[in-house]
Formats: sequence, structure tokens, C-alpha cells
Amino acid sequence: MKNALRLTTLALLMHLGGSAMAAPPQSGLALPGFDKSVRPQDDLFRAANGHWLSSTEIPGDKSSYGTFVQLGDLSDKRVRGIVEELAKKKGKPGSVEQKVGDYYAAYLNTAAIDKAGLAPVKPLLDSIAAIENREQLAVWMGRQTGVINTPVPLTIDADFKDPTINRLVTWQGGLGLPDRDYYLKADDERLAKARGAYQNYLETLARLARIEDPAGAAKRVIALEHRLAEVHWDKVENRDPVKLYNPMTPAELIKQAPGFDWNAFFTAASLPGLDKLSASQPSYLVGAAKILGDASLDDIKLYLTLQTLDGAADTLPKAFRDAHFAFHGAALTGAKSEKPRWQQAVGNVNGALGEAVGEVYVQRYFPPADKARMLALVNNLLASYKASIDKLSWMTPATKAQAQDKLSKYMVKIGYPDNWRNYDALEIRAGDALNNGLRAAQFEWKRQAAKASKPVDRREWLMTPQTVNAYYNPTMNEIVFPAAILQPPFYNTKADDAVNYGAIGAVIGHEISHGFDDQGSQFDGDGALRNWWTDDDRKAFDAIGAKLVAQYEGYEPIPGKHLNGKLTLGENIADLSGLQVAYKAYLRSLGGKPAPVIDGYTGEQRFFMGWSQAWREKAREERKLQLLTVDPHSPPEFRANGAAVNHDGFHEAFKTKPGDKMFKPSEERIRIW
Repeated sequence: MKNALRLTTLALLMHLGGSAMAAPPQSGLALPGFDKSVRPQDDLFRAANGHWLSSTEIPGDKSSYGTFVQLGDLSDKRVRGIVEELAKKKGKPGSVEQKVGDYYAAYLNTAAIDKAGLAPVKPLLDSIAAIENREQLAVWMGRQTGVINTPVPLTIDADFKDPTINRLVTWQGGLGLPDRDYYLKADDERLAKARGAYQNYLETLARLARIEDPAGAAKRVIALEHRLAEVHWDKVENRDPVKLYNPMTPAELIKQAPGFDWNAFFTAASLPGLDKLSASQPSYLVGAAKILGDASLDDIKLYLTLQTLDGAADTLPKAFRDAHFAFHGAALTGAKSEKPRWQQAVGNVNGALGEAVGEVYVQRYFPPADKARMLALVNNLLASYKASIDKLSWMTPATKAQAQDKLSKYMVKIGYPDNWRNYDALEIRAGDALNNGLRAAQFEWKRQAAKASKPVDRREWLMTPQTVNAYYNPTMNEIVFPAAILQPPFYNTKADDAVNYGAIGAVIGHEISHGFDDQGSQFDGDGALRNWWTDDDRKAFDAIGAKLVAQYEGYEPIPGKHLNGKLTLGENIADLSGLQVAYKAYLRSLGGKPAPVIDGYTGEQRFFMGWSQAWREKAREERKLQLLTVDPHSPPEFRANGAAVNHDGFHEAFKTKPGDKMFKPSEERIRIW
């Protein structure tokens, strides 16, 4: 579970896929993937990616394939080498080498997992069976915070109004399907198919666990989850930081949301004596507390049992693992086969001991010179953004001054943290795959819980260095670029500047722009939720955003399924603004001199082709449906084309004219920052 405003990222769960971006060293353009029969003026995305799209098959273990997963696969291979090397050292008990090696080896040993059967998870299942009343239910849920999917997930985040202090934040949860829409949109055939697959999956789990009447058990659990889905907020509501900020004391929560033993829950969750919290969706807590208070205790215990088996399935015998993939992989994303076990193991090690591995990763793959070059590039983009704010025609001087103040306070993190996380208290045992995962999750939650109501540590990172992504955190007013994304095709030290600015430059601009999108713009330079806009300026900004909503809602990635322009608004603003500021920074870098023509393209044209090829991706329909429902990012082709079609530089570079499919009259182009 993630707070929707905790960070806004370049990509969701690395959902873009992997491609071989063999680029000529002169330009950095992956010319073999271009489709010369498609004019950029008609379709920029297919002009840069059309041949690749038509000639590339999505690997069986992927739900999508393109740039991000290619880098993700590379990162995983590098981490595999690090992990296997650490394992060979056979470090002394309690050392990082011992923990990494034993965690990885235990996860890989499926023969031992199969032989153990349900024995490793039995104590947890027995603890559910032993629940006799609602207080014991609350205690069990509290103890499993961060470990098992329950109706009341918790996290720790900076207080929106006082970002120097960490607060406990409640969130909505407890669903086995990706979103409330999967339960509530009864007339949607695609979502109904997913519900059917979920019913089969729960029935299979129940049968394998020898639960009486597996089909009936699955129906009872889905009925309970349906009640939870009915009180969930939708994805658009969860993008409003003002609505999400609801500070209260535990006593006030108890009064507002009766039916659940909140005191017992918080105490069991390592939060005794809690002074204050923020209830992200208050009406959800009221509804969830009522459900937990009046639903059959047997049904709730059955629900927790199946949620536990689902969460532990990857370290349970083969029949559980197969059922887990049939639902989470094949049914929800369209994948044809599981990822290799070693890659799953790497992902789990990254989740449990990510910074321990990351410290070695950056020593090998991210030299100090790369960090220095990246910092110079970021500063260039920040300077261009500063100039862009000054030239805004729709914003008054008073608001511009506040915007400049915020920009001047950006914190930039590149590559890796200065202070590495300590894992001394995490116990990892040889041959104990399932419980290693449970202990790692418990360890992480206790680390988080210890921060509640204490000062924020601004040095902390929310991603590991080996993560292929980037993010903006509004309460920290920071932009963060892990080491693994700072490589080709995003950043190529041997490539022409135009392509680098169109790729990594636009990524940097994207993250800077999140501080000024419809969400981030509600936080000031110190990370506090505060309205620093004049009323007229906010109205003008919202009117521009409404045009962007309308544009993207006209896109139809799947027949009958249009984009949700309000859900994707923040990312679309960041894409458009990031592309605009990166282009200005590129022109500044030329120092008034014309760029040479390389590979048949001018510098300005290479900029946009570099932008487009960075979004190279194809996805299975099931994955597209999932992302259209839950992802605040637009699909890649609409990110590439949707931002470019509003960019004056694109139209000038390719001399678009009426009749071209991507032509848009100057007066209709959407310009924000």
C-alpha cells in the first residue's frame, strides 16, 4: 500500500517493458526501431518505434515490454551477481552477507518449499483460527500491519501541514482485486472476467488449504470485499490532498468510527500512546469499522485466512504458486509464464534488504563522475524552469514569487543515499523462505512505526539505487533519481545532447514539474499543504488543466475504454511541462549556435525523437485494462504524442501543417509552465 501523495513517480511499478536499444553512438537514436513509412507529423510515437512494435514479441513472462523493463532486467541481472557473490562469502551469523545469502538461497529452493507444505504458514493460520472476539481481531490485524493485506493499512508520512513531523496515516485497503471498480462495475465484461478469475483463485486456495466448501468460502470472502469496495474512495478522490488531510486524535477516531477496537489495533501495531494521526479517507474508516464490527466473525476469519495464503503463495508449495500466477499474472496482466525464479528472488531481496544490496550496486555501476554530470544537468533544468516561470502570461507576479520561492528550495537527490539503512535487527534464517519474508515485512513496519510523531529525516530515500524509476515527494519538496535510471536510453554519455535532453532531460523536467502539477502545486516550498496562489491564478491554472483532461479523455487505448483524464492529470501535466522545460534547456545548451544535422535529423527533431523512443513499449490487453483502472500515468504512446502535440517546438521542428494528424493550431495548444 502506498499513500497516493507520498510520491509521484515517472512510472508505476516499472510497468513499461524491455527493448534492446542498440543506438548508433553518434546520435543516440535507436534507428532500427524507427518506421520510416510513418511521418512524425502524423504519429511521433510510431515514427520512432513502429518497426520495433511490429517486429517485437512480448516475452512470455512479461505483461508489457519496452524501455523500463529492459533496464529493470539489467538491474536485476546486476543485483543477481551481487547477491550470489555475497552468498558465496558465507558471512558470519548476523552479517549482511549471511542475511542476503540465506534469504536468496531459501527463496530459490523450491524443492524445500514444496517439501515443507503448509507447515511454515500454519502458526499464522492457527492464530487466525484462535480469534474469538472483536478485540482479538483488532489485535491480530495490528500485529500484521505491513505484513498481510487487511482492511486498514497504515503508513508513516510527513504531516501535510507540518512536514517536519512524521504522522501515522491510515489508508483504505483490504481488496484482493486491483481496485473498487473491479467489484462495482457489474456491467463491464472485462472486469467481470477478472472477478471470475478471482473467484476461481480463492476457491483454489481454499481447496488446497482443506477449507470446507471452497466455492462457498470464496463467495463469502468476495461478498465481504464487495462491502469494503463500496466504501472505498475512487482514484480521482484520492488525488485531492485537502480531502486526504484529516488530522485527529485516536479518541476522535474512536468516536467517529465505532465498531472496531482502535486502541487495541494501534497498540498491537507498535503504536502505543499514539497522540495524533491523519485519516486519509474518514468515511472509509467509518464504513470499514462498521463492517469489521457487524460482519460474521467467521467470514472475517475466512477472509484473513485466504488473504494470508495469497500473500504467502510465492513461498508455499507449487500448487499455490501456480494458482497465484494464474490469477495475478495470467488473468490480471496477460503474462504467459512466470518470471524466472531467480528474478523473483532478486525482487524479494531488494524488498527485504534493498539498501544493503544497493550500497554494493552503486560502488560497481555508478561512478562519482556520473553523479556530478547528472547534478549539472538537473541544475540546468532548474534554471530553465525558473526562466519559464518568469515568462508565464497567465500568472500574476505575486504567485510567480511564491512559485520561484518553492523552486529555489528543491532538494535534489541523485544516485544513492548518503546514509545507508541498518539491518542489524532483521533476522534471516537459512531455509526459512516464508518466515524470512514475514520477518522482513515486520522489521520494516517496526522501523516505520518508530518514526510516528517524531521529526522527519530528510536524508531518507523511498527507493533503492537499483530501482529504475524517479520521484517527486511533495512534503519533502525533493526530486530523486536512483542510479539505475541514469543510463541508456535515458542518459547516454556517448550520445548527442539533443537525445539526452529529450530523454533524461524530460525525465528531470517531469519530476520538477510534479511540484507544480494539480497536486504538488498545493504544497509550498517547505513541503506544507498551503494555498500560495491568488484565486484568479488558481482558476486560470484549473482551466488549463480542464483542457488537458478533455484532450486525454479523447484517447481510447482499448476499444470502448477511454483514458480517465482526471486520474492522469498530474502525470500529463508533468509530461507536458517536463518536455517544455527540457526543450528550453536544450536550446540554452546550444549557446545560440545551430545544432548539426545527424542521421538525417536536426537537433530539434532529434530531441523529440529521443523523447518518443524513451516511451517505447507494448502491452497485453489485460495489463492495459489494469493500468487504465489504477494507474495515474497515461499509456506510453499517449505520453509521447499527447505532450508533443501541444509543444510549439515540435510543430516548428517538423513543420507540421493542416492535414497532418498531429497538427494542432497554435491557439489550441495547451501551455502550462
